[in-house]
Amino acid sequence: MKQKISLNQTYLILTTLFSVVLVLTNIIGVKLFQGPFNPTAHALTTGIITYPLTFLLTDVVSEIWGSKKASTMVLIGFLMSFVMLIFLQVALYLPAHPYWVAPNNPFGFETIGEYQNAFNSVFSVNGKLLFGSMLAYMVAQLLDVRLYHMWRKITKGKYLWIRNNGSTTISQLVDTFIVNSILFYWGFGWEFWQGISVMFTIYIYKLILAALDTPLIYLSVAIIRKKFDLPNAMAEYS
Repeated sequence: MKQKISLNQTYLILTTLFSVVLVLTNIIGVKLFQGPFNPTAHALTTGIITYPLTFLLTDVVSEIWGSKKASTMVLIGFLMSFVMLIFLQVALYLPAHPYWVAPNNPFGFETIGEYQNAFNSVFSVNGKLLFGSMLAYMVAQLLDVRLYHMWRKITKGKYLWIRNNGSTTISQLVDTFIVNSILFYWGFGWEFWQGISVMFTIYIYKLILAALDTPLIYLSVAIIRKKFDLPNAMAEYS
């Protein structure tokens, strides 16, 4: 006999997924790639691929479980990112073994030092960049939760798309400005307007992705409400 998943277990699954996506974003986000519409002019961080999913998950949890559970999920994600960074630092300082140098490797590395430098170039974290990333994450995610419930209260549970996109639009703007201003100014040494141009491009892409996830939040909320026989949001204000 199959054991049914409870509402609390569903929350734990979403929190786990949130933490995995957040940790993945921290790992891949250091790379810049060419935007699809104007590759020579538009530089985007690879974190844009995964990070918007965290706002979707935050909004789903906010809608079903409330602001306290959503804020708890944000704090758990922060803790998991911190744990990941600790283990990465340990891995960076462990001495490399000669067996690491594989014969006929596809990357052209011939010495332990080359392997270690490649590993360091990907996983080394600048303290200022780390501070900016974690600061932006905490401010934007907790702001998203507050704004979501503000819109929910104003609309009395109606218009899910307004609170989903309204909260994400503002919180993503805050996140984009904080993390990328630190990344581009301290990390890359860019001029102010060069960084602003890239930030604007990144933000536009984030808005597009936020709009595209609107059907997903409707679908996710509908599935959870139906599975656990939960009332809709408007019932709370009737």
